[in-house]
Amino acid sequence: MSAEPRVGVVVITHQRRPEVLHTLRRLRDLPESPPVVVVDNASTDGTAEAVAAQHPEVALIRAPVNLGAVARNIGVEALDTPYVAFCDDDTWWEPGSLERAADLLDEFPRIGCLTARIVVEPDGREDPITPELRHSPVPGPPELPGPALLSVLAGASVFRVSAFTEAGGFSPRLWLGGEEELLSLDLAAAGWWLCWIEDMVVHHAASRRRDSRVRRRLGIRNTLWTAWLRRPLGGALLRTGAVLRAVPKDAASARALAAAVAGLPWVLRERRPVPREIERGLRLLAEPQRHSRARRYVG
Repeated sequence: MSAEPRVGVVVITHQRRPEVLHTLRRLRDLPESPPVVVVDNASTDGTAEAVAAQHPEVALIRAPVNLGAVARNIGVEALDTPYVAFCDDDTWWEPGSLERAADLLDEFPRIGCLTARIVVEPDGREDPITPELRHSPVPGPPELPGPALLSVLAGASVFRVSAFTEAGGFSPRLWLGGEEELLSLDLAAAGWWLCWIEDMVVHHAASRRRDSRVRRRLGIRNTLWTAWLRRPLGGALLRTGAVLRAVPKDAASARALAAAVAGLPWVLRERRPVPREIERGLRLLAEPQRHSRARRYVG
């Protein structure tokens, strides 16, 4: 292992004390000994106090309000490593995966982000999204160490900090729920490659403490916003049609669509379509997304 850690870890959490404490125990046992920053999103269940008492080795940041995914930006600012791995409070990295990521990012200076294979606990099966990533149709140069992507999974990815910072990190406006897609497109538009790596592994023991209906509402809104923020007119219309056909016809979806429409003035002000070659890649992803078992709008 390297004498100086090359990868730091940022964990964000909210109201999940048992889960984050389990994740921190796993991170503490990693052979890479990464520096860890925990950003607590204004939990009221004693999460921050428990982290401080049981894991004095981590840097703890107590956000005064729930910042959602933007808490990751704050965590990155607290690190001085060239690379950052993100964890959700119910995910943890397999030993050796962070070292593998650092080696690849050292070797390939135009890669901005590496996404790991996700293993779902407790039974150790691959996450349903794995086939989409393993067989990604996005074109990329042959020397890339894995399939090229145009959207990553934040809780299972290692970013080059300079690329993350250049792209502006996670959007405060999107908050949480599908927030990775906008950042991924901005990274790609800036010339950074995103890759999936088979032998990097993240474990995910999904927390039951989540409001799936709220997450669905935010995910639908953010997907539509991202389409209109970054895709040319034709692509934005295609993506909008695909989302509208896929969402359940219920009150949660109606609220999501209303929120998306309400944000249109901001979206149109900030609209910056991606280059043509990235739009081509997004169109190649449309068919796998349509048949995806992992991208259903449920909850």
